[in-house]
Amino acid sequence: MKTKQANLLKLGLKIKLLRQALGMSQEELALEAGLDRTYVGGIERGERNVAILNLIKLAKSLNTTPSTLLENIT
Repeated sequence: MKTKQANLLKLGLKIKLLRQALGMSQEELALEAGLDRTYVGGIERGERNVAILNLIKLAKSLNTTPSTLLENIT
């Protein structure tokens, strides 16, 4: 269970850092990806297990790929 949580935290941090580097707020990212802001916040805090389709939406909105988001997570 700790590994799962650690992986979610790593993914969330990576998404947060990319979002901030683009100068986007959580709300802007959520709107661009077609997701709820609270869902994006939960992902960034490592509280949500991201569905693959949502990971694809987030990656596209962050001008990256899902594989880049998942790099070095495990």
